[in-house]
Parts: sequence; C-alpha cells; structure tokens
Amino acid sequence: MAEGDLDILQIQTLLPHRYPFLLVDRIIEVENAKRIVGIKNVTANEQFFQGHFPGRPIMPGVLLLEVMAQVGGVLARKTAMGKGRPTVFLTGIEKAKFRRPVVPGDQLRVEVEVIRRKDPFWKMTGRILVESLLVCEAEMTAMVRDEGAED
Repeated sequence: MAEGDLDILQIQTLLPHRYPFLLVDRIIEVENAKRIVGIKNVTANEQFFQGHFPGRPIMPGVLLLEVMAQVGGVLARKTAMGKGRPTVFLTGIEKAKFRRPVVPGDQLRVEVEVIRRKDPFWKMTGRILVESLLVCEAEMTAMVRDEGAED
C-alpha cells in the first residue's frame, strides 16, 4: 500500500458506517485538510439493485452523494485525529448534478477537495468519475464535532 492509502479496515476506524451502508472500499490519496481520493467498486450484489430497478440496475443518486460524503468524512476525520473523538455530520448538499447512470461493474473514483474550513464547519466540493467520465458532482458542508462536546 502506498503512502496515503487506506484499506477497508483502516477506513472502519475513521467512519462509523458498516455493511450495508459503508460505501467506501479504499482511499488512494490523502492530503490532510486539502483533498482526498477514494474508490467504490459497484457490484451486482449491492442490496439497492434489487429494487432500483429490476431488469435495469442503476445506483441511486442519493447513494452517489453518500459515497462522496463518506470520502469527505474520512478526510475531515483523519485531519481532526488527535483532537478528542471527532464525529463528522453532513449538514448540506448543494449544486448536485448527476451526469450518467452508475451500473454494476463500474468503479467509482471519488475526488473531494476542501473549499474552505472554519471550525467546526467544512465546505467541500466533490466529483465522481467512472474511468474518465464525470457521473456526479456536488458541494457539501459538514460539521466536525468532538463526541464529548456540549451544545
């Protein structure tokens, strides 16, 4: 594994998500507080394909946004490590666009960059590519809070 790579076990130490909702398979690049690149392998065995849509499986757009948010969450959580027990909450999605359908067999390359950061809020832009084709893009806002913090 190259520097910046995270496998599924390492990702599970950073995200609270588990099967069937953990949607990140690998992190291949990390530049703390700046950018991250993750991979999601889409297989015919994904539960959502049973109903979306029978005979013509297409990954739901909301799950594409969730993949992007989880990759951004890994970046925020990894950056905040050493500062208590940070939890990342998605607080907003803007400018979401879906360009092409995602089907079984596709490998998603998820690229997320930080636009600005003013603790506890992060503004990020993300895009998902299959091969070199853009399939989804959006801006996301997240809040990073220490699990022990008071309101």
